[in-house]
Amino acid sequence: MATAAAPESSLLSLLYRSYPNAVAPNATELDYQHASSKIFPTVSFSVAEDADIKTWMNTVTGLKEALARDDKDLVARIVNQLNTHLASRTTLLGTKPSVADVAVYAVLAPMVEKWSAEERTGEQGYHHVVRHVDFVQNSKLFSLQIPDEEKVVIDVNDIKFVPKPVDPKEEKERKKREKANAAAAGAEKPLVVGKGKPETPAEGAAAPAAPAEGAAAAAAPQKTNKKEKKEKKEKQPKQPKAPAAPALPPTPSIIDLRVGHILRAVNHPNADSLYVSTIDCGDAPGSENTSVDEETGKTVRTVCSGLNGLIPLAEMQNRKIVAVCNLKPVTMRGIKSCAMVLAASPRVAEGEDSHAGPVELVNPPADAPAGERIYFEGWSEGEPEKQLNPKKKIWETFQPGFTTTEDLEVAFDKSAVPVAQEQDGKPAVGKLVTASGVVCKVHSLKNATVR
Repeated sequence: MATAAAPESSLLSLLYRSYPNAVAPNATELDYQHASSKIFPTVSFSVAEDADIKTWMNTVTGLKEALARDDKDLVARIVNQLNTHLASRTTLLGTKPSVADVAVYAVLAPMVEKWSAEERTGEQGYHHVVRHVDFVQNSKLFSLQIPDEEKVVIDVNDIKFVPKPVDPKEEKERKKREKANAAAAGAEKPLVVGKGKPETPAEGAAAPAAPAEGAAAAAAPQKTNKKEKKEKKEKQPKQPKAPAAPALPPTPSIIDLRVGHILRAVNHPNADSLYVSTIDCGDAPGSENTSVDEETGKTVRTVCSGLNGLIPLAEMQNRKIVAVCNLKPVTMRGIKSCAMVLAASPRVAEGEDSHAGPVELVNPPADAPAGERIYFEGWSEGEPEKQLNPKKKIWETFQPGFTTTEDLEVAFDKSAVPVAQEQDGKPAVGKLVTASGVVCKVHSLKNATVR
């Protein structure tokens, strides 16, 4: 359990203990303008982000003063502001770490320690503040040197109330409206030349001079008395269309299966059954549905998977998996998931719980690079589609054929997919292999379904 001094009594002592090369041991004041770049040298901060850091440091100062005065109303307003801001962000800047996050942690951690479960995650609780405190004290992104006994004890599965997730589109539209309203409030109505209502001259005022005759003649467009008639072209007979080539039957090769490298995984903040993983799938920088991982600089995908409670979180860290990369992204409890982790589970009878477990991840070769293509032997023709059309139900058509064998190898069973049965010359069972020919396996589940 965390002590009353968790973290240590001042922000400076916490920073020096965690980042001795960035903070002088005899420092009495924090140079927050340059602190973030010293503490996180691999992260670049824009002018706007530096300004945001300064604003949040001022907010922290105001919170400390309100706590010292026991001004409960002001404390509640500031904590509410932080909770609302963090609802759609991992850190105060979005995803980048900064000294402001550590400062907020230093002030809020002793408060969170004393909160009841209802204050933490009840209907009126500060869910996002609690998540932020847990993230900052444990994440490698910050690497704070805090002994376990001084950390705030937070049970991530003890959620009293699940708040409605923030819709990123609604949040974006809200910001646009606020910006537009602010601009409209301080701006005068622009004058559009030539579009105003013509003024009526006052009685006795001179009428505007008429243009000179020569000028008027020059300005007036010349009129033609006769319209030129276009000769009608004789209609050419339509050429018969060439017969369309017969469509090739779909195969599992249009599903984009790749080696993925889970860099890290955390519990989903709003769903007990989900993990949120950061996965390198070998995408090119700037690819759709990807982002840049601040810690490693790699191009990654965010993936939500319903494996919480079925696979220990420790087994989801820094490991290779097989990812399905061209399913349509879905937002799961406020977080956009841009791929799927392939796993095996026992087959169940109709009506039984198919998610009861046990579950085992599909294992590609440990030395396979992230992004290496994976396919079923005998079904490797063509390239995967960029994104599967959900209306065509390609995944739903072929997934029933995904299985494991008696030898624990992952394979595609043609007999389980009617559209595949019609294709001659294809293997009855095709093993799931990497481009280098190594078979993907599971640990112990034989004749299991894979999805």
